[in-house]
Amino acid sequence: MQRPCRAGGHARGETIVSSSIKQHLITSLVVAIWSVAGATANADVVCDWNATAGDIVVASKPPAANSYRTMAIVQSAVYEAVNAITRRYPPDGVALDAAPGASVAAAVAAANRAILAKLAPSQQAAIDSAVRSALSAVPDGPAKKEGIAVGERAAAAILSLRADDGADLPESYRPQTTPGVYVPTTIPAAPQWPLRKPWIMTSADQFRPGPPPDLKSELWARDYNEIRALGAKNSSRRTAEQTEIARFWETTAPTIYFPVVRSVANAPEREVTQNARLLAVTAQAMDDALIAVLDAKYHYNLWRPITAIRNGDIDGNDATERDASWLPLIDTPMHPEYPCAHCIHAATVGAILQGEIGAGPVPKLSTSSPTAAGAVRSWTRIDDFVREVANARIYDGVHYRNSTEVGIAMGQKIGALAAAKYLRR
Repeated sequence: MQRPCRAGGHARGETIVSSSIKQHLITSLVVAIWSVAGATANADVVCDWNATAGDIVVASKPPAANSYRTMAIVQSAVYEAVNAITRRYPPDGVALDAAPGASVAAAVAAANRAILAKLAPSQQAAIDSAVRSALSAVPDGPAKKEGIAVGERAAAAILSLRADDGADLPESYRPQTTPGVYVPTTIPAAPQWPLRKPWIMTSADQFRPGPPPDLKSELWARDYNEIRALGAKNSSRRTAEQTEIARFWETTAPTIYFPVVRSVANAPEREVTQNARLLAVTAQAMDDALIAVLDAKYHYNLWRPITAIRNGDIDGNDATERDASWLPLIDTPMHPEYPCAHCIHAATVGAILQGEIGAGPVPKLSTSSPTAAGAVRSWTRIDDFVREVANARIYDGVHYRNSTEVGIAMGQKIGALAAAKYLRR
C-alpha cells in the first residue's frame, strides 16, 4: 500500500509487510508541535496512523469483510478523540470531554492501540512498537496523560457502540442442492453481513438495486460475451495494460482505497480534525457499502462468469456459447456475483471525495497494490479512478459490465449520503 500522506507529495508504493511497521513509524510518524495553549498536531498524525493501522489489520489476516469493519471502528474512534480535543465540530452522538491542551498525537495513538489490541490481537507486538514510537515523540506531562485518556475513552465508546452490530452472528448459509447431489463445499464469504447494523444507512437494503438482467436478454448476452473474451485466463483480447490493471485491483483489502483518500488529505491547508473526520466518514461508508452489496448479492444469488460460461448451453439464450473449460484471470471471490463490490467501494470513496472537495480542484489521486508488486497508479479525475476499478473486475473475469454499473450507482448513493450527512466544509 502507499505510505502516509505528506503535504506536497506522495510516497512510493510498497508491498504490505508487517515487518516494515516499526521502521516506518520511526521514520514517518510526525512529532507533535507544542504551544503555550497546549498540544496541537500536524494533520499528518491521523494519516500516519491510518496507514499504520491498515498495515496491522492486513497483517492479522482477517476475512476481507472484517477488515472494513475494523478500519471503520478505528477511524471513528480516532475522529471522536481528536474532535473532543479540538472541538472543531459538534458531537455526532459520542460525547467526550477533554481538558484544554490535551495532546492530539497521544490521543490518536491511544485510540489506535485500544481498538487494534481488541480487534487484531495477533499483532500485539506491532501495535506496542507503533505506540511506543508515537508516544516517545510526545513530551511527558499533563497534556500527554490527558491525550492518552481521551483516546482510550473514545475507543471504549466506539467499541461499545458497535458491540451489537451483528458482526458476531453465526453464519448459517444453506447450500442450494438436491438430496444426495454434490456441490462445492466452501462456505461463501460473510453471508451474515446483510444482518449487520449499518453506520450511516438506515438498513442493509436501503439501496438494494433491481434484479440483474434476464438470461434471455440482449444485455445478458452482451455482458456474457464481453467477459468471456476479455476476462479469460488465456485471453488474446485483453491487452498487457488491461492485465496490469486487473492484477492491480485483485486485492480485496481496504488499504488500497485509503491512500486515495489521503491524496486529498495531503493538501497543506488541511487541519487534523478535518482529516480525522474525512477518514472516519470514508471508513464508515465503505463498511456500509459492503453491507449493502452483500445484501444484494445474497438476495439475487447470481452466478459468477465461471459458472455461467461453463453452462452457457442452459441459459436459454442462443447468443451465449458454452465454453466447457473457461477460467477467469484471477480466482473467483467466494460470494455471488451481482453487484460488484469493488465498484461500490470505489464509487463510495469517489462520491465522498467529491463532497469534500466540492467545486475545488481535484488533487492527484494515487495508491499502490500488494497484488501488483507495490506498483503505483494515479488519476487526475475521480471518475477515472472509479471507472478503472470497474473495468478491472471485467478484465479479472469475475464481474459482468452491468454489475459494475449497478455497483457504481449504489456506491455513489452511499457516498453522497455520507457526505451530505457528515462532511461540513
